Amino acid sequence: MSKHRLPSRGFLRPGAWVALTLVGLATPAFAGWDGLNMTKGVTELSEIIYNLHMLILWVCVGIAVIVFGAMTYSMVRFRKSRGAIADTSIVHSDKAEVIWTLIPVVILVAMAIPAAQALIKIEDTRNSELTIKVTGYQWKWQYDYLESGVNFFSTLAESSNFARQRGSGIDPTTVENYLLEVDHHMVIPVDTKVRLLLTGNDVIHAWWVPALGMKKDAIPGFINEMWIKAHETGTFRGQCAELCGRDHGFMPIVVDVVSKEEFTRWLESQKPAPEAAPPAPATESAAPTAPATTNP
Repeated sequence: MSKHRLPSRGFLRPGAWVALTLVGLATPAFAGWDGLNMTKGVTELSEIIYNLHMLILWVCVGIAVIVFGAMTYSMVRFRKSRGAIADTSIVHSDKAEVIWTLIPVVILVAMAIPAAQALIKIEDTRNSELTIKVTGYQWKWQYDYLESGVNFFSTLAESSNFARQRGSGIDPTTVENYLLEVDHHMVIPVDTKVRLLLTGNDVIHAWWVPALGMKKDAIPGFINEMWIKAHETGTFRGQCAELCGRDHGFMPIVVDVVSKEEFTRWLESQKPAPEAAPPAPATESAAPTAPATTNP
């Protein structure tokens, strides 16, 4: 069998490399992208963060295509088999150094502008319509609705707590939302800016619900704050994201986003019943009057 060698000029022309690159980007290889990429979430902040992430990602992809494309073209076009000879006379170029310094600076400044805008938006808790104090305990959460006086603890659901015990005989796969269910859900209204004040009672915890887009530490002796504004109703689950002790993995968070009308009804149902008024003190009865006597 004779050996065949590709002709030097027929290897791959630069245009073919560009075409192959575009075809590769357009293939169904991105079918599982949703499982790899950042999720968009259901809040205003999560959408801002997602859009910023995608903007920076595509800028980086563009840079990679240009840089690696130029490298590939140079290696193919000026390879030794085509008779290319290295030019060793160019050892310094002021123009080239200025260009490859200014271009990255411009790119970084352009990327910093939307990033700074997003950071400012994240820290802006003004005009909040509802404030909830969240306190982390080992290993549960306490929610205080400051304007209404409603407060309760949220603990791992009994179904998960039983299944996690050694020797329970319960298959965890048969438990719905295993280790992600609690006995009392945090409830917030949709399309409402909710301010969360986070602190810890014993050790450092972290309140994190991925779909809501934010995570903040709950530190004893300090108050951290964040805000969420969900634009979709539903139930969203998260967990403590700080190593807070041996039962760290059994400290889930469940948030129900409901309509404003339903939230009002729920809030009223959670308020403590008014204490019954004490009975009025008994009044002393008037002394009986002596019967009138008649003279014979």
